[in-house]
Amino acid sequence: MKRRVAVLISGRGSNMRSLLAACADAAFPAEIVQVLSNVPAAPGLAAAADAGIATAVVDHRRFGRDRAAHEAAVQAVLHGAGAEVVCLAGYGRLLTPYLVGLWQGRMLNIHPSLLPAFPGLRTHERALAAGAKLHGCTVHVVTEATDEGPILAQAAVPVLPGDDADRLAARVLAAEHRLYPAALAAFIRGDAAPAPAGAVLFNPLPGSAGSD
Repeated sequence: MKRRVAVLISGRGSNMRSLLAACADAAFPAEIVQVLSNVPAAPGLAAAADAGIATAVVDHRRFGRDRAAHEAAVQAVLHGAGAEVVCLAGYGRLLTPYLVGLWQGRMLNIHPSLLPAFPGLRTHERALAAGAKLHGCTVHVVTEATDEGPILAQAAVPVLPGDDADRLAARVLAAEHRLYPAALAAFIRGDAAPAPAGAVLFNPLPGSAGSD
C-alpha cells in the first residue's frame, strides 16, 4: 500500500513536480494526496491541480504574527488529507516546535547544500565564496533545529571553473530532482538509515555530477 504524502511549497514547486512524476510509477511506495502553500499565487499549486492533486492555501499573512494559529490551520489541512508523511519542497516558512513535534520523524526536507556545510540561505553564493570544490543537496529529517536533522541522502555536484551562483544552482537543482524521490522511497521502505553527524553520502544517482 502506498503511503500518503503531503507536500508543502511556497513557489514554483519544481521538487514537488519531481515527486509527482515519481509517484506516477505504480512501484513507487508513496502517493501525493495534498499540496499546500502559504503563498496563494505559488505556481506549483496550478501544476498540482493539473495533476489531479488536492491543493490548499493557508496564507500566513492572514495570521499576522500568530505563527501558532497559522500552523494549526496547516495541520488541519494535513490531518484532513490523511497524510502520513510530509515533504517540504521549497516551503518558505521556518516551522515552530508545534508542527515539527506533530510530525516528528515523518517530515522531510531537501536543502541545497551538503549539510552540515552551509545551512540556511544563499547556499550557492556561500559555497563559491568559500572556494568549495564540491557542492550539492541533502534530504534530511526535519527537527526543531534548522537544517540539523538526521541526514537521509546526499548528492554531490562539482563546482566548475567560471561558475556563478545561477549556474551552480541549476546543477544542484537537477540533482535535487533525482535525489528527493529516491530518498523518499528509501525512507518509506525503511532502507534509508540516518547518516552519522557530519557524514557525506555521495549518492550514486545517474548524472548527479553532471552539468544539466
